[in-house]
Amino acid sequence: MRVIVLGAGLLGVTSAYYLQQLGHEVTVIDRQATPAAETSFANGGQISVSHAEPWANPSAPLKVLQWLGKEDAPLLFRIRADMRQWLWGLQFLRECTPARTRHNIAQIVRLGTYSRDMLQALRREAGIAYHERTEGILHFYTTQKEFDGALKPAEQMRALGCERHVISADEAVKIEPALAHIRPQLAGATYTAEDESGDANRFARELVKLCEAAGVKFLMSHTVTAIREAGGKVEHVEATDSEGRFQRIVGDAYVLAMGSLSPIYAAPLGIRLPIYPAKGYSVTMPVKDASKAHQVSLTDDEFKLVFSRYTAADGDRLRIAGTAELNGYDRDLNRVRCEAIVRRVEQLFPGAGDASQAQFWTGLRPATPSNVPLIGKTKLPNFFLNTGHGTLGWTHSCGSGKSIARIVSGLAPEVDFAFTNG
Repeated sequence: MRVIVLGAGLLGVTSAYYLQQLGHEVTVIDRQATPAAETSFANGGQISVSHAEPWANPSAPLKVLQWLGKEDAPLLFRIRADMRQWLWGLQFLRECTPARTRHNIAQIVRLGTYSRDMLQALRREAGIAYHERTEGILHFYTTQKEFDGALKPAEQMRALGCERHVISADEAVKIEPALAHIRPQLAGATYTAEDESGDANRFARELVKLCEAAGVKFLMSHTVTAIREAGGKVEHVEATDSEGRFQRIVGDAYVLAMGSLSPIYAAPLGIRLPIYPAKGYSVTMPVKDASKAHQVSLTDDEFKLVFSRYTAADGDRLRIAGTAELNGYDRDLNRVRCEAIVRRVEQLFPGAGDASQAQFWTGLRPATPSNVPLIGKTKLPNFFLNTGHGTLGWTHSCGSGKSIARIVSGLAPEVDFAFTNG
């Protein structure tokens, strides 16, 4: 079949790779000049099956109320005259019950474990490199309340096969000596040895090279203007190239992997997607003192931040990313939120990174109220979804890409997951 993939971020590129592996003729369309140039550009870098507790959980409503109006809050609802935001917020609240949280954790862990396995298999088979680190991920807690709140979700994750072990503060420092500076503040930690980290943008670009060598066509700097339906299915896609020339692109099947823009393109087809943009931030800085910088990828659950380290010929870099701001499609860089991240880094690892050379970035994550992505069929028989991955697009990319490739091909997915079905 001729399959058109809309979007060249992580989810679009992995979809294209696995579709080609199953013998399809694949074309990828993206408005940017290079792949993975938006949400996948400077994310936190974690392959974090252990990061499976959704934002919507029983403790979230009170936290959100406490954080309202605080510019540096980890999760900030910036109230707007936006019906989509209000509807998303109501759905978010419905997902905060203990039962819904347990259900959503199960979906996220199953897909995450499968996806991590697929990434490792791809890395072995293709020899792809992306500054990967395989020392695991350590979640640390600087308040007893936050640590106590992590125990039940960690127990559920272990029951689902994600070996997220609860450890003491001393054990945490043993695994990551850079935490010694805050040992008096540590209440405890969890550690998942199988989790990983790496440069998602580099991974996507390297995978594009493999795809192109195998015959996948990439139409970059092409802005999709419409998805046209006729006879109960998608007939073609309309786009303009970098010079404004109109193009009509026809396929047998279409995969929507356009991140936060997905609901805008799906709506004219009568498909309502519960996705709202959650603006995240990251800071990238050179390592200043290697002895003070972390080696293991870390998660600071209280401040909703993740920490990764990339090693390259020109020196090591620290990538710190996280927080979420629900403010529509606004892409403005809020300096208060950027400076809050830098401040937290200095509190935890003083002198580790060179903050004077910090590079700031913001991107829109396609968030569903449940944090469970939308992967699978729609009511149109040749139109498929691979979107809504929120903060876990990198973690879930290979598993999502392989699953949607199998669904498009009429094959059963290999993982037990709540796929969409029209």
